[in-house]
Order: sequence, then structure tokens, then C-alpha cells
Amino acid sequence: MADESGLNPFIFPCKGGLVLNSSTFTMEPGQAFELQNFEPDIKGGYRRINGYTKWNTNLVPHTSATSEKVLMSAYHKGEVIAARGTKVFRSTGASNALNGAINNSATTLTLDSTADFSTTGTILVGTEQITYTGKSTTQLTGCTRGANSTSAAAHADDATLTQYWTQIDTGRTSAGKYTFYRQNLSGTDIIVFADGANNASYFASGNSVTDIGGTGAPANPKFVTGHKNTLFFAGMSSNPQEIVFTAPYSATDFTAANGAGSIVVESPITGLFPFRDDLIIFCEERIFKLSGNSIADFQLVPISRNIGCMNGFTIQEFAGDIVFLGRDGLRTVAGTERIGDVELGSISTPVHQLFNVHSTIDEFDSLIVPDKTQYRIFFVNSSTTAKKTTKGVIAHRSRDGYEFSETFGLQPSCTDSINEDGKVYVLHGGYDGYVYRQEQGNTFDGDNIIGRYRSPDLTMGDAGIRKNFQRVIINYAPEGVVNSDLFLRYDYEDPDAPRPAAYPFDSSSIVAIYGAGAYGTVTYGGQSQPLVRQAVEGSGFAIALRVVDNGTSEPYSLKGFQLEFDAAARR
Repeated sequence: MADESGLNPFIFPCKGGLVLNSSTFTMEPGQAFELQNFEPDIKGGYRRINGYTKWNTNLVPHTSATSEKVLMSAYHKGEVIAARGTKVFRSTGASNALNGAINNSATTLTLDSTADFSTTGTILVGTEQITYTGKSTTQLTGCTRGANSTSAAAHADDATLTQYWTQIDTGRTSAGKYTFYRQNLSGTDIIVFADGANNASYFASGNSVTDIGGTGAPANPKFVTGHKNTLFFAGMSSNPQEIVFTAPYSATDFTAANGAGSIVVESPITGLFPFRDDLIIFCEERIFKLSGNSIADFQLVPISRNIGCMNGFTIQEFAGDIVFLGRDGLRTVAGTERIGDVELGSISTPVHQLFNVHSTIDEFDSLIVPDKTQYRIFFVNSSTTAKKTTKGVIAHRSRDGYEFSETFGLQPSCTDSINEDGKVYVLHGGYDGYVYRQEQGNTFDGDNIIGRYRSPDLTMGDAGIRKNFQRVIINYAPEGVVNSDLFLRYDYEDPDAPRPAAYPFDSSSIVAIYGAGAYGTVTYGGQSQPLVRQAVEGSGFAIALRVVDNGTSEPYSLKGFQLEFDAAARR
């Protein structure tokens, strides 16, 4: 039996996130020098992120060019409202099969189930589009065959039907990326949206959109939000410093006598966001808050005259604060214990260098993943539309502050996230014309998720003593099959230092989940957070651990490591 009496254990948990503003000598062992497509886990450790899948397997129809990106992907009452080109559509993304063959003139279609289909809408069978006006548990009724210039055809039993995109608006010339706000006025759930080039509009249900025009209405607002049962619009090209608001409980009334009006600030507006009892008004170098309940007592108060928001699409309410992109990275507007008081903070210092290399911040986008207390910002550049080249940052709010990691391969053209009836929907539109749902699957719609983790260079307290490493023990939490590699790098990755080949890091002994675990590939009764004991070789004054996941794994969380070594000679 080998003599292990001289072995020294060095144990550290994975916590602290990505840190790029500190020397490797001063970093905590659990922090990460590289953390790509891993997220700080709400249960502790670093978790390989989920993938995304198509919300609807059908492209959002384009207007004039297949290169048109999706300009809006917003969840509304079980459907996604998507804009592309000059048009706006809706779809649930449902799919089912015909229960019985049909000819080319049938006006009632029997399915195995219509549970996830819209009450009215459009479906696609083969190359035929069919509109319908009603549904029962298993039937779509009032069908019009060969809709939208397609040809009616017979279809066999078990043919697949998908919910297609139903057009609800058109004629939106030169539309940009949309902002939107979900509102309930007079008991009706509506979604109000603006595109910076046309009148704002709102949609409740059915197949039509109501434009917000008329006397006093803003001509081409870029931003829309709600506050105190009132809609606020800003970003008009003729007066980018003006805010126009409706009368209370109305989406279309701009009559001053009914409580509508306008406010002008001293700088062009870059975003609006309701926060607690105030409306926060962002400019590039200014931030204001609008207090009060109506035009009778509205008060405009400055929060800052030298800090502002560079991109309104980066503004999100997150963990009780507002997060936004300033000139120096991510900042927060936070409430204090004093009623009506707020304070500004800077949170992204550990990863600031990831922000200062980009010049296309107008195209950045963001979203939150509410059940993970997570904010994501994406450094999108439309001139480089290859998804694999797009980076971003994940910010996770923990008890000890913010932890960060980096995304690679997520490239949204527009985003949305919402928690409805206990279900979280995280959506983004793509430059390829599809709408995707994040937090689904183990790939980026078929592309591998490339994960990377690297620890700091660890000296175990004494950089002058050479250590002979015998074993690495990995504590991790798998959610399925794991197929990664563990690398050891000695002496600050000195090219002259020995570089052992990759050690396999897999899930051969993970706990089996009934109905999901494959017999012979998992261990029934195994641990949910196993310890992988890997014998290693090599020596050095410092060591760094790398985990490389080339995208064939299901999500798993790295919880911590134990290094076992014996001391050799001093340098």
C-alpha cells in the first residue's frame, strides 16, 4: 500500500465568480480566471448553462429580405408577439398530429389534442397554411384552406401540424427594435409597443392591433412604459428630450383636461423604467426620477447629472434594483431605507475589461432569468452575425454580492423574460428570423455549448515550495450525462513546464433518475453530488485547474476541488 502519510490536502469551494481585475496572486482559490458558459449557481458552485430551442419551428415571415432580423419577441397571454420587417405576428408555437386523413377541402380538422393552440389562428401542414376561427378539445373549426397564397392539399393521418405565425399588423415602415409594456387597463390585458419610427400600438387579442394616434399622440416613440396606471412615451425623433403621457387608465387619451401631458428634460432620453413609486428617466449623462401620482403632483427630481444609461435595452429590474449599462460598465439604481430615496452603485468592476472593448453598445441587449436571480447582457454586433462569436456577461446576485461569468454563442436581436403562473419564459429573437426560448435543452438549437472553467494559479500558501501532485478530487452535481476533460497547468502555464494530457471527467457514477437514467450508464442509488477521485501526475510551484466542456454534456455544477500533494524542495 502506498504511503500517503505525507500528503497535504488543499480544499476550496467554487464561489466568487469570474474575476479579471485582480492578480492571480491575490485571487481567492474559488474564484475563476475563466468562466465561459458556466453560471454562478443559486445552489452554489458554477453550473454549465442550459441551451435554447426554437419557440416555433417556423421562421417569422419576412417582408422583403431573408436577412431581416426579429425586432420584437414578447410573451403575451400564452403567445409570442414577434415583429419582423414591416409586420407583426403572433403564435403559440404548438405542434400536434392529425387524427385521421383529410382531403383538400375539409373545414374541420381533428387533432390528437389542440391544448396548446390559439383559439383562432394559422397552422401549417406540409406547405399548406390553414386559418381557423375556433377550436374544441380535439378539433380546429372554421378552416380556410390554402391561406396566404399557399395551395390546399390532402394530408395523411398523423401528419404534423404546427401553429404558424398569424399576422396582426403591417405597414410599420423603417421599424427599429421594439420596446413594449404589458398593461391591464379596465380589466383587459394588453401589450403596448413602440418601434421608434411609427405610431405606438397596442394589442389585446384576435387579429388586429390598435394604433395610438390622434391629437397629442407621439408620432414615433422609441420607448414605452407604464407608471401609476398611465402610459409614458419617449424617444421621439422631433424632440428626444420629451416625455408624453396619457390620461390615467387609457392607452389613447392624450387630452390635457383628462390628465394627459408632457414633460421635457435637459438631455435626450435613452430609457424609461418604473421603480417602486417613481418613474426613472435615463439619459446618456443624466438620470431623473418622476415622483407623484398624476399630473397634479408630478415632480421631476435629478438623481445624477454625470452618470447615465448608454442603452435603454440594457435596463432591467433585478434583485430589487434597476441594472443598466453606464459608461463604466453595469450600474444599479437601488432604493434605500429612506422613503423615496435612491442610490447609484457600480457592480461590474471584476469584469470591467469585458465591457470596454466594444464600440457597438447601441446594439447590446439584456434580459433577466428571475428564478436564478440572474441578469444577462449580450454584446451584440449585427455586422458579425455568426452566433458563435457573440459574447456576453451573466451577473448573479448572491448573499455576498454579485458574481459574474461570461456567455459565448448567444446572439439575440431582441429579448423578453416573464414569470407567469409559476412558469418562467426567457425569449429572444434571432438575426436568422427565428424566435427562441432560452433555458431549454442542452445545445444552442443544435450547436454545442462550449464551456470553460479555469481556477487561479494556486500556490497552497507558499509559492517557493515545489509540490508533487498525487490526486485531484472533484465535487460536482450532475443533471445527466457529463463528458468533459480536466487539465492541470503548472507554474502559471509556463511553456517549459510539463503539461499532462487531459484527464477524463465524466458521469459514470452519477445518481440515476427513474424514467431518465439509462440502464448501464448510471448508478442506481449513487450520489447526487459525487466525488470524482482522479490520480494525477506532475509537479510545480503553482497549479491551475481547467475544465473543458466541448458541448456533449448535460448541465452540471462544479462545487469544489480537493488537491492532494506532498512537498518537495524549496526554490
